[in-house]
Amino acid sequence: MFKVSVMYPNQTGARFDHAYYRDRHMPMVAEKLGAALLRYTVDKGLAGGAPGSPPAFLASCALYLESLEPFQAVMATHGATIMADIPNYTDVAPQIEITEVVIG
Repeated sequence: MFKVSVMYPNQTGARFDHAYYRDRHMPMVAEKLGAALLRYTVDKGLAGGAPGSPPAFLASCALYLESLEPFQAVMATHGATIMADIPNYTDVAPQIEITEVVIG
């Protein structure tokens, strides 16, 4: 199983509309991925590891997939639409990491 993590770094003065991300952007991404998507999660950053410290990320999502090929095909077809929606909820450039889930 593979996981695509999309993380939005916490930056001073950054804008992030969590409701839009949760209720509109991520359902659109899930619809585009269709059956290739096993499940996804959405996280809202609350704090860092030390007491009183800010979160490293404002928000993140994890897309769980059995294979990367369908994800890559969807991004080739719908990637521009997905990326064009980002300004609707944030002014932060996402960081993306693809990993293999070794324990799940």
